Amino acid sequence: MSSSADYSLIVADAAAVADAALREHAAATAALGPLLPIVADMAAKLIETLRRDGRVFLCGNGGSAADAQHLAAELVGRFLRDRRPLPAVALATDTSILTAVANDLGYAEVFARQVVALGRPGDLLIAISTSGNSPNVLRAAEAARRQRLTVLGLTGRAGGKLCALCDLCLRAPSDATPRIQEMHILVGHILCEAAERALGEADP
Repeated sequence: MSSSADYSLIVADAAAVADAALREHAAATAALGPLLPIVADMAAKLIETLRRDGRVFLCGNGGSAADAQHLAAELVGRFLRDRRPLPAVALATDTSILTAVANDLGYAEVFARQVVALGRPGDLLIAISTSGNSPNVLRAAEAARRQRLTVLGLTGRAGGKLCALCDLCLRAPSDATPRIQEMHILVGHILCEAAERALGEADP
């Protein structure tokens, strides 16, 4: 068991970590301001897709996979108010498909294979990668372009190779993975709220 002195040091260190994280988060959020026209354009693309009865696919790895699931859940379920469900599919959720494709074709194909199977012209892919260089996300974006889907990218400041494959790409204004992920979910929530405001008729 830690002594009271050790415990105080742990608390002090944790407080310093929290203070630094909040400062970095605030700086990244402030730097996101000038990028809001891109976010608004992304929201318009999303709304146009859903108004035309298109579907939204989302993909990413690790924390970005969790963000993809989170945003799909907000669209299919509800964000702030009751309304009709909006069609969204996170591509990292079916373990049988993921493991079969990874085993037979390679991990780089796990999202692209699903885009080819499920995606149709007029659908939309939200591709999430903090580096912008995740091979399976790049392959998904390439497949989406061939299938004539709209591709929206969420990356870090550097953008990576992903931005060149996107119709619109939001480069979160940070080089730190945690701050990039925080900006991605913030932007994702903005997209969900904008879509809900535009398409938010109540369930029949």
